[in-house]
Amino acid sequence: MIFKLGELFCGPGGMSLGAMSANSEKNSNNEEFQIEHGWASDYDADSCATYKHNIIGSEDTTVIQRDVRELDIQALPSINAFAYGFPCNDFSLVGEQKGIDGHFGPLYTYGINVINKFRPDFFVAENVGGLSSSNEGVAFKKILHALENSGEGYNIVVHKYKSEEYGVPQTRHRIIIVGIQRALGIKFKVPAPTTKNSYMTSKDALEKPPIPSDAFNNELTRQSATVIERLQHIKPGENVWNADLPDHLKLNVKGAKLSQIYRRLHPDKPSYTITGSGGGGTHGYHYNEYRALTNRERARIQTFPDNYIFHGSKESVRKQIGMAVPPTLSKVIFESILKCFARVSYNSIDANLHM
Repeated sequence: MIFKLGELFCGPGGMSLGAMSANSEKNSNNEEFQIEHGWASDYDADSCATYKHNIIGSEDTTVIQRDVRELDIQALPSINAFAYGFPCNDFSLVGEQKGIDGHFGPLYTYGINVINKFRPDFFVAENVGGLSSSNEGVAFKKILHALENSGEGYNIVVHKYKSEEYGVPQTRHRIIIVGIQRALGIKFKVPAPTTKNSYMTSKDALEKPPIPSDAFNNELTRQSATVIERLQHIKPGENVWNADLPDHLKLNVKGAKLSQIYRRLHPDKPSYTITGSGGGGTHGYHYNEYRALTNRERARIQTFPDNYIFHGSKESVRKQIGMAVPPTLSKVIFESILKCFARVSYNSIDANLHM
């Protein structure tokens, strides 16, 4: 059975790369289950160009660059699998947490519209960990209720994944909701962690193997003398707030003090969360050199392969990488879904979030 995957808010293709690279599974009747690209959509032109280049490898009309509010869902090609990482700006722990009342919060409803239209066999929805606490939990319950009762009804399993426990060299924690059509009688099981006691470190990610000198998207950021001097006083693993800085290098900031400001990676630990922002000392900083990470280094931490070429300006690429789903985590989840449909057993754990 071939699952044709449709995707909203596809970004540069991290979710799709994991899905398309998921190993196919065969059931006891030798029926094969695999995932293929159906269509994808995003409002950002550079993200769509990146997706086309790497996921499809050719120009075609199945990647649609459009604001989801203007997307004609009724005209999209038929699919039987669906994925979307709906915009997380209003659910993030960093920011005002407007939740479902914010500008981006209601965008999850467009995924509901897709499910109602196509009634896919399964769907995957992804968002930040702050989703569960936004609006005092009201938004989370409302979204789960809507997903469970969309289409003809779904058995949904909700889990907050710690990416570092699944082979990703980064402490990126995300809520992922998997729904399988209730009538099929299949329930998803959360795959057990694979690297819980043996995290991949930031040094592993950047040095094993070394990044080729001619790698794409590997331009250095020009650092000012002040930034270099500041980084020289910040030890690996420290940030601008807990380092012993001389007065002239301290930041005069009132209010919230984000932990990633001029924070350097620790070589023996997973990276902290790579984000799409880049101003005010949030680029991510090397553990051994006094500089910001290159986009290729960020892509390594997000588990994109070196031959994955990102399109757009350096700033656009940084944003694409920071907002993407790590392909390695995506692959684990989609392979588990295929195993569920093929009735193939695998190591699993109980979900840690509930309706």
